Amino acid sequence: MPASARVILGVGAGIAAYKVCGLLRLLTESGHRVRVVPTADALRFVGEATWAALSGEPVTTDVWTSVSEVPHVRLGRSADLVLVAPATADLLARAAAGMAGDLLTATLLTARCPVLYAPAMHTEMWEHPATQANVALLRRRGAVVLDPAVGRLTGADSGAGRLPEPEEIFAVAVRLLDDPGPKNQDLAGRRVVVSAGGTREEIDPVRFIGNWSSGTQGYALARTAVARGAEVTVIAANVALPDPAGAKVIQVVSALQMRDAVLKAAQGADVVVMAAAVADYRPQTRSDGKIKKDGQPPEPLRLVENPDILAGLAEQRGPGGTQPVLVGFAAETDTSEQAARAKLARKGCDLLVVNPVGNGLGFGTPDNEAVVYGADGTVTRIARGPKEALANVVWDLAAVNLK
Repeated sequence: MPASARVILGVGAGIAAYKVCGLLRLLTESGHRVRVVPTADALRFVGEATWAALSGEPVTTDVWTSVSEVPHVRLGRSADLVLVAPATADLLARAAAGMAGDLLTATLLTARCPVLYAPAMHTEMWEHPATQANVALLRRRGAVVLDPAVGRLTGADSGAGRLPEPEEIFAVAVRLLDDPGPKNQDLAGRRVVVSAGGTREEIDPVRFIGNWSSGTQGYALARTAVARGAEVTVIAANVALPDPAGAKVIQVVSALQMRDAVLKAAQGADVVVMAAAVADYRPQTRSDGKIKKDGQPPEPLRLVENPDILAGLAEQRGPGGTQPVLVGFAAETDTSEQAARAKLARKGCDLLVVNPVGNGLGFGTPDNEAVVYGADGTVTRIARGPKEALANVVWDLAAVNLK
């Protein structure tokens, strides 16, 4: 990523424009030079003075200001990233049609860098066939168009169309700046499923069997896949993190719920990455009431084995099947190659990512390290670093297996 990237922040005329002030702050505080290019109507929501003060750069909406500098050509050509938020239905339509009626749409036509759209609009507008066709066209041309978040909209309305949180849009922007080359769209048109977090198996209404997984690695995989153009579904078990921008998130609690959700989402998927920590066992019975101390020895906790979701996926694709590409994660204290190869064969997956846990590694940390074993005999070592970096390597390897 350039130490100080040149970012054009386009702002559409939507009520969510106020949230983009936080996104601008994240970009500038990261050392990037940001030029805000709003549409004329966007200034009805947040004024020119606010954008200029926060960015430290001039703000214009038309191609007639500073004509001698030819801004409608210069801005797009010199940018490292063009980020549009909120991308309204009208703005997406004009961008898809190649219109150049203002400085922002002219800049989009001249940009030769990654372009990221963060849509926000009412649910009916997002779901309209015209909007969906425009989004599909922009994606085919190489732009990254996030799916909007689901939640509270203007007034009492709720549904798909909410602007993703600024921190999550920023995370995708960082991924694009980190790798602006052709690889950043190698998953375009692909459907991927990522599991994340740790399942919980209830003992009674108060207690459960669980693990320390936070979902950080799974969400890093999801963000990276979105940035590389994929349609991403996340099956999240007990994750207390903001939803990754552009990904569809399905919340589950237990291993059985995760199995059902993953098997359903995997139908028609190109890649499934099982990054979640799924409990191997669950209580044979669940008490309807809280189990209390009564001075007597407690009843033994009897456990039964949970289904192996990854092996089930391998079975679902059938003998000799290659789709979807299956990637397993194994958090291990025994990281020997012999143990890894045995698990790889037992699971029937294409790639097994073995990462050590304990001693400050693994669960709940911002970094990770791993060795990836391939069913074709390959071994890829990933040095300790940010979980996003590990995610990129995993997607590199998964992409090789795609047909």
